[in-house]
Amino acid sequence: MKFLLDNWMLITVAVASGVALLFPALNKGTGLSPQDMVQLMNREKAIVIDVCEPDEFARGHVIGAKNLPLGQLEEKLAQVVKSKSSPVVMVCQVGARSARAAATARKLGFENVQSLAGGLKAWQAASMPVEKA
Repeated sequence: MKFLLDNWMLITVAVASGVALLFPALNKGTGLSPQDMVQLMNREKAIVIDVCEPDEFARGHVIGAKNLPLGQLEEKLAQVVKSKSSPVVMVCQVGARSARAAATARKLGFENVQSLAGGLKAWQAASMPVEKA
């Protein structure tokens, strides 16, 4: 017990280091990597929905993505994605809006919806192609 009290700072640093090492593994389920998204697009013909505003979409987006701003998602998603079992990938600039969009789509009954982790920035960092409108 004396050892723990005398070395509380070292123990705290060791625990913090362990948590920092485990964090990426625990955080893995928050979205698709760009490589996983490409596989989903090629193998399962995933529909890519960009939930950015039209001006952001025009500045650059994943090739073949359809623009459906987050504010219009609930009312228009069923028009863009005909089958609720189709694979859908939500994309935005950094991944925050697309994660919310994926959660909203699941609430609407879409079964196979995912978000691109890190958004368009991660897509570009992985040297994936982008088109401008």
